[in-house]
Amino acid sequence: MGSPNQEAWLLENGNLKGLSKEMRHGRTAHNMSSSSLRKKSDLTLVSKVQYSVLRNVLVNIQEVILGTKLSILFPAIPLAIIAQIYAFERPWIFALSLLGLTPLAERLSFLTEQVAYYTGPTVGGLLNATCGNVTELIIAIFALNNNKIALVKYSLLGSILSNLLLVLGTSLFCGGIVNLRKEQNYDRRQADMNLLMLLVAFLCHLLPMLFHYGGASVGANAADSSLQLSRASSIVMVIAYCAYLVFQLWTHRQLFEAQDEDDEQGDNASEEAVIGFWSGFTWLIVMTIFIAVLSEYVVQTIEDASNSWGLSVSFLSIILLPIVGNAAEHAGAIIFAFKNKLDITLGVALGSSTQIGMFVVPVCVIVAWILGIKMDLNLNLLETGSLALAIVTTAFTLQDGTSHYMKGLILMLCYIVIAACFFVQRTPFSKHNIYQYLGGVTKILRISMLAEIVIIVKI
Repeated sequence: MGSPNQEAWLLENGNLKGLSKEMRHGRTAHNMSSSSLRKKSDLTLVSKVQYSVLRNVLVNIQEVILGTKLSILFPAIPLAIIAQIYAFERPWIFALSLLGLTPLAERLSFLTEQVAYYTGPTVGGLLNATCGNVTELIIAIFALNNNKIALVKYSLLGSILSNLLLVLGTSLFCGGIVNLRKEQNYDRRQADMNLLMLLVAFLCHLLPMLFHYGGASVGANAADSSLQLSRASSIVMVIAYCAYLVFQLWTHRQLFEAQDEDDEQGDNASEEAVIGFWSGFTWLIVMTIFIAVLSEYVVQTIEDASNSWGLSVSFLSIILLPIVGNAAEHAGAIIFAFKNKLDITLGVALGSSTQIGMFVVPVCVIVAWILGIKMDLNLNLLETGSLALAIVTTAFTLQDGTSHYMKGLILMLCYIVIAACFFVQRTPFSKHNIYQYLGGVTKILRISMLAEIVIIVKI
């Protein structure tokens, strides 16, 4: 707790403290995961500033910009903009934009939660349920605007595979090693519901693909039938996701509150609003604008990075984008696995996958429909097969309600095999481009390791 002067200043400026369990319901596992990367600010000095306008500005900067363990990555944002303005090499713009998106995604979750404190549990829950993967949605919309349909499909598929296999696998493995002598349990009901939703998403991706292999339609007729089915399926998926929100926020909300009592005994910083409603709303708009700018840079430069690094666009989209862009969320899930709170870890990994598969993907199809772009749900055979194996493997892993490090290791190995598959999915090797491939891999590892090392060190 802060000093009496600090608390009095916070209360005077309209911040909420001591929120009831009912009001805290708007928080989801995604927000609780991100909260593990936040720093509690000491506002003792700031509260002594006499001018209220300057005081509010300083408090907002301290809470929003410096209130995260990822603040060291914020310089990547202006560097990416400067690199774009002065026409630096486009692979550098791509790398800096990816690093800049990492803290922005975490801060967007923080600001959404701050606004949710003032809107009540229902509206707050809806905000969290619809804004959890807004970064992926913005990147997808910019890619659609540039008519890069394959990039949209690859990036969203990569987010699902990353959450199901890499995030969940790493969390279960690390949690199992740290809690080697403890029994790790979780509530299967929430996991079962998310996996059922993912199976619906898989069905909607499978059927359009079968038009090209089942012989029901040929040539242009197959493509047209696949497109019409995809649009109809997208509408069904959005309806199903709305029903899922009703299930999560109203009728069966107790399934998603399993960790509340434990959290009340932890850090109280996550139980109170630290900035005002309009400040949070303004910062939310600003962060979204920066995410949009960097997302456009990513879309515009990914092909140049692919050519420069000798790596396919599919590998960059399916493997690199999710790892770096969602590094904060991934680290939060692992931290809660360390604490043997697997319900939150599963909520992050499975909840994010469900949101992408049942909301972000169909919304992209519908937006493309509105823009006159022919985007369907056909991921092709290799991508659809990878999605199917990821869902089935995860379902078998979580079927008994217990966890140990071996389950996590299996999921991680599955992800490595799929990553290797997309790595080699391009033109055959030649003596001329082998060194280009190796150089690209080295750069990828440097970017990924930099983001992960910064997060771990700051934690």
